[in-house]
Amino acid sequence: MDRTGRWSRLCTALLCLNLAFIWGNSLMPGDVSRQISQWVSSLLEGVLNQPEIQTEGGHGLLRKLAHFTEFACLGMLLYWHLTIAGKRGRPLAALTLLGGFAAACIDETIQIFAVDRGPGILDVLIDTGGTAAGMIFLIIGHALIRNLHGK
Repeated sequence: MDRTGRWSRLCTALLCLNLAFIWGNSLMPGDVSRQISQWVSSLLEGVLNQPEIQTEGGHGLLRKLAHFTEFACLGMLLYWHLTIAGKRGRPLAALTLLGGFAAACIDETIQIFAVDRGPGILDVLIDTGGTAAGMIFLIIGHALIRNLHGK
């Protein structure tokens, strides 16, 4: 198998794992999701020596940052995957954002069927913003690496 094929398979596998993580979390009942958020919050509180990050009801900054971060990873992986597939220019960015938006809509739709969960338009916006941030991070990182290596 050629080098591009190996990178493509790796990227596809990581993309599938990322989506499984995102959508798997959305399938969790609300009480389980809140318990995980509270556990991560107390862990971060101890590490960062900061007061509690959560707000009452478990819809605090931590949950929104988690949405943003998992979709930033998705944005990087989608952009990378489309680049390997030969997409270039504006269509590449548009396809990446469209893919992130679609994944966010699916994510929120899944939550309709989870116990004690529900969809949120704000979450779709945060997720799509995370996708854009991940794509931009990858573009800037790639440009910096190329400049460092003089290519």
